[in-house]
Amino acid sequence: MTMPSVALSPAPGTALHGTELCVACGLCLPHCPTYRLTRDEAESPRGRIALLRALAHNDLPLSATAEAHLQHCLACRACEKVCPSHVPYGQLVDAAWALLETHRPATGLHRRSRAILLDRVITVPASLRRIGRLLYWYQRSGLQRLLRASGLLSLFGIGKTEAMLPKLSPAMPAAEFYPAAGERKGAVTLFTGCVASVFDSQTQQATIRLLNALGYDVRVPASQGCCGALHLRVGETEKAQGLMRRNLEAFTEKNLPIITTASGCGALLREYDRHVADNDANLFADRVTDIGQFLAHADWQHLRLKPLPRRVAVHDPCTLTNVLKQERAPHVLLKRIPEAEIVALPENNVCCGGAGAYPLTQPDMARRLRQDKIRYLREMAPDILVTSNIGCALQLGAGIRDTGLDIEVLHPVVLLERQLET
Repeated sequence: MTMPSVALSPAPGTALHGTELCVACGLCLPHCPTYRLTRDEAESPRGRIALLRALAHNDLPLSATAEAHLQHCLACRACEKVCPSHVPYGQLVDAAWALLETHRPATGLHRRSRAILLDRVITVPASLRRIGRLLYWYQRSGLQRLLRASGLLSLFGIGKTEAMLPKLSPAMPAAEFYPAAGERKGAVTLFTGCVASVFDSQTQQATIRLLNALGYDVRVPASQGCCGALHLRVGETEKAQGLMRRNLEAFTEKNLPIITTASGCGALLREYDRHVADNDANLFADRVTDIGQFLAHADWQHLRLKPLPRRVAVHDPCTLTNVLKQERAPHVLLKRIPEAEIVALPENNVCCGGAGAYPLTQPDMARRLRQDKIRYLREMAPDILVTSNIGCALQLGAGIRDTGLDIEVLHPVVLLERQLET
């Protein structure tokens, strides 16, 4: 059954389109991370749908409590996956955030600081590259170690945010074309996005090297940028659509797959046709695939992987599972590594709390959602944890460091490329 399309608009009629499908059966409740944590009806999908209806009809004034319940939603879409009525919850929550944005003051420190971060940093590749170089120097110079030991980061209220910073790799070269090694089997385009290009450049570089080794040319359009997910999350839908159109214009080779290395970005790219009324958006969405899914169907016959006598735990990001529906691919791929023990992280169907900027905007809820994941990792004691989404990697990596666990956090592609025999 095809889900009804919900335009990104705070207009009541639009915001409510799709809510009528919810029959409040409650089958979604055991799958909702925030409801599992709180047992609060307002923290459940059907509770949030009821809030959205009331706000859209002006039956309920927007209070701090009502807004908090809506903002606590991770948009993990586990509820959508199990809903027998096919309620388009992911689109409804986008409409809810757009509705909330109309109630916020048009000016203010929060809005100005958000605009600087999103519009002058995140969505400007040159600014991101400068920040990436600065953070790389900050780590390599020893300043990070010094400031963490001094306690100054916590004194200035940025300790928890800084603790999420992973070990950075040198920036990816600014090339647009990487030719296949050996026999050429095809070509792909690579989506690099925004935050991942700084905080996870090692994954993007490993992806290019592995695709080249498998015989694929890799094209990296220079004019691409942020997928728009961060703007959607704060209700700035017109700006999000502008970013989407920029990417539609960047990926002009319509016969080539669009490979993503962060499932959070891939999930939105796959649904551009729901947000932009354009034939190109339909073609674009059909071309998007996660790197794991692409590699799972590639020909590996001429490559050999070195043995790895280690235990590797696999985390399934919500976006890979509930939106892209490609969660089996990393498990299948990693089993190609000789001697590696590949195990699934328990309760992989439950969100870890690393949904985009969620650990920064909802730190307490994010920490509570992460606790069980860290407990399972302590019990399993893997050598390596792999996950296919940068947000999850940052969230879980911070929890691992906080608890003193000796577990390396990697993207599956990094591990696969590391084990290539050369």
